[in-house]
Amino acid sequence: MLYFEDLTPGLSFATASITLSEQDIHAFAKQYDPQYFHIDNVRAEQSVFAGLAASGWQTSSVTMKLVVESEFGRSVANGLIGMGVDKMRWPRPTRAGDTLQACVEVLSGKRSSTRPEYGVVKLRWVTRNQHQEEVMSLESAIWVALRHP
Repeated sequence: MLYFEDLTPGLSFATASITLSEQDIHAFAKQYDPQYFHIDNVRAEQSVFAGLAASGWQTSSVTMKLVVESEFGRSVANGLIGMGVDKMRWPRPTRAGDTLQACVEVLSGKRSSTRPEYGVVKLRWVTRNQHQEEVMSLESAIWVALRHP
């Protein structure tokens, strides 16, 4: 198990990868983000994306799945209890056929002043496609149990 004391700045964890299909993009968009550039291949060609693009929310959701199922996600003592997300960015679209992989880096940690059995760990998440191009990044804070409160 990974406790607050184990999550030191600079430590990083890579996830497995997942490939998104056109059907995956359409299905997610129809349910959660039904904008034409996510569901209509022909009209998407005329959009700012110049082709079908996955919703940024889908890229973020896939990233969450990858992180939760990773060794890191399975090892945090009390689970990935999120406290907030900052600086979420989608610098380029995710396309059908893209294979995504995420990396999580520990930025900092601070013991809680109100709950001595916990600390707050700040993380940077970066998701890249098969060309190592960044498709999503964010910073988050998670609540992590201390091994020795």
